Amino acid sequence: MRAASRGLAVAYDYDLVCIGGGSGGLAAAQRAYEYGAKAAVIESSRLGGTCVNLGCVPKKVMWNAAQLAHGLHEARDYGFAVQSSGHDWAGLKAARDAYVHRLNGIYAGNLERKGIAWLQGHGRFIDAHTLDIDGRRVTAAQVVIATGGYPVRPAVPGAELGIVSDDFFSLERRPDKMAIIGSGYIAVELAGMLAALGTEVHLFIRNERVLKNFDSTIAAALMKQMQADGLNVVTNAVPAALEGTPTGPKTIIVADGRRFEGFDTVLWATGRAPAVESLNLAAAGVRQNAHGCIPVDEWQATNVPGIWAIGDVTGCVALTPVAIAAGRRLADREFGGMVGRKLDYSGIATVVFSHPPIGTIGLTEEEAIARHGAAVKVYNSSFVPMYYALGAIRPKATMKLVCVGPDERVVGLHVIGPGADEMTQGFAVAMKMGATKKDFDDTVAIHPTNAEEMVTMR
Repeated sequence: MRAASRGLAVAYDYDLVCIGGGSGGLAAAQRAYEYGAKAAVIESSRLGGTCVNLGCVPKKVMWNAAQLAHGLHEARDYGFAVQSSGHDWAGLKAARDAYVHRLNGIYAGNLERKGIAWLQGHGRFIDAHTLDIDGRRVTAAQVVIATGGYPVRPAVPGAELGIVSDDFFSLERRPDKMAIIGSGYIAVELAGMLAALGTEVHLFIRNERVLKNFDSTIAAALMKQMQADGLNVVTNAVPAALEGTPTGPKTIIVADGRRFEGFDTVLWATGRAPAVESLNLAAAGVRQNAHGCIPVDEWQATNVPGIWAIGDVTGCVALTPVAIAAGRRLADREFGGMVGRKLDYSGIATVVFSHPPIGTIGLTEEEAIARHGAAVKVYNSSFVPMYYALGAIRPKATMKLVCVGPDERVVGLHVIGPGADEMTQGFAVAMKMGATKKDFDDTVAIHPTNAEEMVTMR
């Protein structure tokens, strides 16, 4: 392939090389191929990245299992005399791993069928257009960095005795008593699914609430439900040390001196870092920020022409569909001639697969007030879903609409309760189109559903 460089025709091996065979890199390479570009993906491990191998996909399988565990208990309210003989963790793990393996094969097959090269190995820059893959050099007119991130352990004594989220999917047996340290979505998701499957779970959080970046009303509702489900939430617990042995019981010491003993497994869910250490970015002149992320502009461009970055490595919205969307739009623009094509990062919907699930779009109430002040109007609803009407335990669903201006444009939507994961997608379309509260009100409700509450709030 040939590309212009300083007015001269320069021959390159590829039009586009994506470093990282996860969701973002694969999406960019395959979309570029559709426009006739010669593309390649560099990946040393299994195709699919964190999402397919150690994140969204295996997590959702485990969440489904936990949902069934809840359902077995709730079936009694509907007249079923259900007897459970326990849960086969090893059998579920084997089936889950086989499913992931099939997905790996599908990704590889797609690349082979389309003629997109899978350059297996670790890629590093030699210069802005030259990459070394374990001793093999290739050149590219354009390069997309899509290497994602990895979970980190805190810098405290004994941190190595704990596992991280990547290790969770390698557990051969369900822990009996487990500590999860963290308050973000990974922490609450793993805590909920493990508790549902029978583990005694203790969740250690630094402050008074989980999900600090989410709407406070929704976060409070989740924390209340987690405690009602039997999870032990330890607040104001800043980890100071972890004691024990790799195979024996472990003790957590927090900064105020409290000690918590007897955990067979401790999981750190204390953040992620960009996977850039081995890329030799300096050789290409690519800048990083203080957190190690690669800053990009609205076009996904780094400071070096022809080098782009997408997904978690940029420090922007760390969601698989965001990386996919950014990669596809980049390819649309650079290889498909769609001038001006780029990802709008505002109003992106996301779901936390907690128990119950959370759906959220746009601004929290707090963010909206900080940005728009008195122009904000908030609508709230809390109710017992019909699903729980026959039971003695009746958890509530909670919903919130955040509106701005005289036309009450909906800038924030937040929900926790059964079906929140599925209903959020449709409302995301409406909000992307600029829906107002009146548009919601004018929509005829589907009854009886939880989602109807979104269009009947007053």
